[in-house]
Amino acid sequence: MLLQTKGIIKNYITGDIETKVLKGVDIEVKKGEFVALMGHSGSGKSTLMHILGMLDKQTDGQYIFDGEDTSKFDEDELAEIRNKKIGFVFQAFNLLPRTSAIENVRLPMMYAGEKEDYQIKRATELLEKVGLGHRLNNLSNELSGGEQQRVAVARALANKPSLILADEPTGNLDGASTNEIMELFDQLHKEDHTILIVTHEDDVAAHADRIIWMKDGLVSKRKK
Repeated sequence: MLLQTKGIIKNYITGDIETKVLKGVDIEVKKGEFVALMGHSGSGKSTLMHILGMLDKQTDGQYIFDGEDTSKFDEDELAEIRNKKIGFVFQAFNLLPRTSAIENVRLPMMYAGEKEDYQIKRATELLEKVGLGHRLNNLSNELSGGEQQRVAVARALANKPSLILADEPTGNLDGASTNEIMELFDQLHKEDHTILIVTHEDDVAAHADRIIWMKDGLVSKRKK
């Protein structure tokens, strides 16, 4: 089992008002699985994704990642896990502006303290893998939306993560680019990468092995 949550609760407090977003979420994701997380706006799926990615902490409950209870980790330890074990792909790409494709892909390796020669070699290989070997030195703002997202996928793979977390990765893309990105995820799945994708699009979720549905802060149903 790569990750498991037990009774995850997340509350937000604004002034005197407490909003209960997650109300006791139990999920499991096995190594090598491709799982889609779906739900209407306000269902809690994005909040859960942020907790799974260690971008936020639960109010209560247990999150076990790669055999370790993350609730015991401090912020520095969580940041190290995020950098080395989790690759992120976001709807808005989140590339550094006016920075080349290869420099964007190198960034997680820089934070991990890898040697420069290794960074350049691996970033080049990853960009070639996603079909952008001819765009290594193009700035991010010179790339199409689909190309930017392919750079983001390459960046997510930089440190050979245990988990790829994708939050609405096709939300800003046209149909053709969506197909290209999902073909990439299909290929990564065949290579035994573990993928968790948050989406509201049925055709995107159809690529997954399994769908976890969220409703009102709880897992409402699971579908193969």
